[in-house]
Amino acid sequence: MKCLVMSVKAGFGHHSTGQAVMDYLTDKGVECVMLDTFEYINPRLSESISDGYLFSTKYLPDVYGKAYTLLDKREEEYDKLSPVTVVSKLVTRKLKDFVVDYKPDVVIGTHSYACLLMTFLKEKEYICCPTFGIVTDFTVHPFWESTKIDYYVTADALLNNQMNKKGIPTEKILPYGIPIKQKFSTKLDKAEACEKLGIDDKFTVLMMMGSMGFGNISACLEKIDELDTEFQVLCVCGNNKKAKKEIDDHVWKKSVVTYDFIDYIDLLMDASDCIITKPGGLTTSELLAKKLPAILLNPIPGQEDRNLEFLVNSGVAMMSTQTFPVDEALYELMNNKWRMDLIKESVEHIGKPDSTKKLCEFVLEKCQK
Repeated sequence: MKCLVMSVKAGFGHHSTGQAVMDYLTDKGVECVMLDTFEYINPRLSESISDGYLFSTKYLPDVYGKAYTLLDKREEEYDKLSPVTVVSKLVTRKLKDFVVDYKPDVVIGTHSYACLLMTFLKEKEYICCPTFGIVTDFTVHPFWESTKIDYYVTADALLNNQMNKKGIPTEKILPYGIPIKQKFSTKLDKAEACEKLGIDDKFTVLMMMGSMGFGNISACLEKIDELDTEFQVLCVCGNNKKAKKEIDDHVWKKSVVTYDFIDYIDLLMDASDCIITKPGGLTTSELLAKKLPAILLNPIPGQEDRNLEFLVNSGVAMMSTQTFPVDEALYELMNNKWRMDLIKESVEHIGKPDSTKKLCEFVLEKCQK
């Protein structure tokens, strides 16, 4: 059996979600390959799109947010003569040879644009196998309304109404959760996790702002450092070396341990009692699977704004704002057991630790038929 995962390099989450699916299926004996659609067509184009995404979200977030909102307002299919459709059909021709030669038994897309290309490939009968699309946020992005594939994987059944508005029937929706790597599906005892990390076993706050270290991490730390409560902070700076140096050089009242880009975030989550982070789709899915209460801040305008709305309205997180700063949110969680318990109860409903397993087992079942 062969599985083709089609992705787009726009941020870290799409590829990581695809890799989680591939890892599980590979363990089941399935041959898997990931195709970065733009990388295949032109590596420079892929890098330009990736760099443009990171630049716009970090330095022009308002512009990115307005563009996202403008696209998001449309619920009907995009015009067949629109620039997006015309370009997409040209891109499809470039992908045809790869797809025909590979002869996949299932195709899985981790981005709405990748699934738009899958739609055109399916219409031309270059793809004649089951197709799946994964919505990698707690909202339904623009362009999903223009896709025509067999199944759609979403973060939760609470998004069904949004999907229906996009013209996607409920029977095609698989609310299994955003696929995550298996190491986030189980939880290590906190004391054991602390011992492995070489830190004290006490109330621990995990702080992370994505792989690029978005947001003013130092300013956030300064606020919570003033709290008259005993705790320690694990601060993941990602690729933001400037922020890490600034934090390491500062004298803190609390114990603050900093990390660069690491591959054991799961262990840090196991050692933590709550997390302060931005509402990225994949990160949020991982922390919910670990049953970790969250304080969310600094959303990138666009999909992360909508993630924030969903998560706060679902009761699984608190939101830090200028008038309700992060230190007040953390104080509430640490000093009101009922507040912490309320979030944990909601997390039990929204968290999907078995998301990858459920999707892959469904994929295997459909392909075997």
